[in-house]
Amino acid sequence: MTTSHSLVTERLTLGYGDRVVVESLDLVVPPGEITVIVGANACGKSTLLRSLSRLLTPREGRVVLDGKEVHRMPAKKLARTLGLLPQSPVAPEGITVLDLVGRGRHPHQKLFSRWSEQDDVAVAAALEATQTTNLAARAVDELSGGQRQRVWIAMALAQQTDLLFLDEPTTFLDAAHQVEVLDLLTDLNRSRGTTIVMVLHDLNLAARYADHLIAIADGRCHAAGPPAEVLTEESVRTVFGLDSRIIEDPVSGRPLMLPIGRHHIRPQVASSPDSGKAR
Repeated sequence: MTTSHSLVTERLTLGYGDRVVVESLDLVVPPGEITVIVGANACGKSTLLRSLSRLLTPREGRVVLDGKEVHRMPAKKLARTLGLLPQSPVAPEGITVLDLVGRGRHPHQKLFSRWSEQDDVAVAAALEATQTTNLAARAVDELSGGQRQRVWIAMALAQQTDLLFLDEPTTFLDAAHQVEVLDLLTDLNRSRGTTIVMVLHDLNLAARYADHLIAIADGRCHAAGPPAEVLTEESVRTVFGLDSRIIEDPVSGRPLMLPIGRHHIRPQVASSPDSGKAR
């Protein structure tokens, strides 16, 4: 099953105060795929994600979902189609994990409607998928950073939307849990056809998990497409100001970026004049 929602931006310009962060951006989010947005700090990645999910109103241009501007859609209707996990979510003081994850069901509840068995099933599945079932009775503010991040992801999963946006979902997670979370999102994409758009800092994880990669530089789209086309030595230099080597990932076959630092270049061993003589 693949979701068929179309999501595009048309000459989208975003900013805060006098500062323009994203300028005249045209993008297409492929339906039913995993799109990853990459770029240097402060290039506009999170700002773009906030506008796609209607949290930030464009200065110019528009975000269009299924032919309708998202900023003109009723909030609750949009929330049944599109879910967002922001970069630094804040939980109410003392709230338990179960209650927080249950808040993901609010867009599906009508006025005066009661909590249903379907809601119970959705919350339980989200807790199980993120391995947080054993934390259900704990207060969120008692958890470690990695545990809290998995609980927030569980809340986003409980919302059961066709489009899911995540701003750096692997923040605070160690390497093993980063892979678990990205595998979980891939499972969600493959089993339900959920369109996933996320911001990641790790270029190699982005290349491994993305179907569609978007590289943002100075508020504009430098490149967009399959990882093999977008993650190149030239794009890494332009987008991140970093020299690198791109090789094939021996695990996934995707591009693998090796950064070049000033102190980590293998020294060349000079041959001696007598090295070629017979002994």
